[in-house]
Amino acid sequence: MDAAAPRQILVIEDNPEIAELVVLHLRDEGWEVDLATDGDRGLAAARGSKYDLVVLDLMLPGTDGLSICRRLRAGERYVPILMLTAKSSELDRVLGLEMGADDYLTKPFSVRELVARVKALFRRAE
Repeated sequence: MDAAAPRQILVIEDNPEIAELVVLHLRDEGWEVDLATDGDRGLAAARGSKYDLVVLDLMLPGTDGLSICRRLRAGERYVPILMLTAKSSELDRVLGLEMGADDYLTKPFSVRELVARVKALFRRAE
């Protein structure tokens, strides 16, 4: 990847307030961010473009986040996945990680922590 090219992030989130907040703060870091507001569009976008990261809600209209994660992991290209969800039980977190998520952040969340986790995922991917 060209060192000057900004990172490409896909956010798949159906809550308009959360989506706006996440997109705004990721763009403030200089990253290029696309938004999908349902699972079907999100899966199509993730499969159709070369993103450096997917920020993925679990509870989505259409295809749910776990199914999206599973399908992306079954594909040929690896992309880091950060699950961002209201499901906060230990079982939910373990399931998300076992399905292939690289990190898991529960709502409500700190925007600073979200940005720090994204940066950490990019460091690990390098």
